[in-house]
Amino acid sequence: MPYPAPLYDRAPAAPPVPSGLPLVIALTGFTDAGGAVTRLVEYFRDDLEPHPVVVFENDMLLDYRARRPLITFVEDHLTDYRPPKLELSLAHDSLGHPFLLLAGYEPDFLWDAFVESVLEISAGLQVSSVTWVHAIPMPVPHTRPIGTTVSGTRSDLAEAHSVWRPHTHVPSTVGHLMEYRFAEAGAKVSGFALLVPHYLGDTEYPAAALAGLDSLTVATGLVFSGEVLREENREFLTKVTEQVEGSDELTRMLQGLEERYDAYMAGSTSATPIIHTGDLPSADELAAELERFLATRPGDDDRRGRLG
Repeated sequence: MPYPAPLYDRAPAAPPVPSGLPLVIALTGFTDAGGAVTRLVEYFRDDLEPHPVVVFENDMLLDYRARRPLITFVEDHLTDYRPPKLELSLAHDSLGHPFLLLAGYEPDFLWDAFVESVLEISAGLQVSSVTWVHAIPMPVPHTRPIGTTVSGTRSDLAEAHSVWRPHTHVPSTVGHLMEYRFAEAGAKVSGFALLVPHYLGDTEYPAAALAGLDSLTVATGLVFSGEVLREENREFLTKVTEQVEGSDELTRMLQGLEERYDAYMAGSTSATPIIHTGDLPSADELAAELERFLATRPGDDDRRGRLG
């Protein structure tokens, strides 16, 4: 159906884009446990300095009342109005290899039209592959590598790295719809759902973003340094070690999650997590937010039926 305005415009001074590049998708929204995608978007924009190629129209896609833009008040006047951005950009990894990046907020409206636009743009640029990342909370310990559920058309990635393969109904995101439509079109597409410890789901957990970068590397061959994220993760784990050492309750909870995880991995799958070897926490490290989680955690009935 026709719309009163286009969903996107070409960015001013947009750079030329070579054909055949991989497309990486990172959209914040419903499935962002541990702030993984939010942190990935920040990393891409701050560290890689991508050049916008296509800018999607907020007035068509964004619910301003749900995600209100920030504006700065300086004594007696307003300045620095900062609405969210949803852009397709040309970016380069840490080795200078180019790729396309679709990053920003998940659209609130016009999903079908938005996805159709992305497919049309991708077809015109002859993208070589499509990879997207999101993160969901799971009852798993942070003392084990972050696992993934891999979906899409790349059976090699699913066989190697999909440690949990459910058969279930889930609330969809626009990322799911894009994967579905790309698969229908015969594209080389993969989706990585990061399985983030549920007690860290509402925190900014740097290891989740690192796992997202590693997943993108496995799928595309792109290389991302992530030095700032690694440093943040080391500091995060240093703080939590001090808290867990004095808490028998936290230690028992962690041990229970470890036992369930190890039993599941030993008997239920041949796939392996994508391991970021420089950032695996030790067995007695637990997130500082665990104590807050224990004070507000749901009852046992709410946690049944998940991994293990």
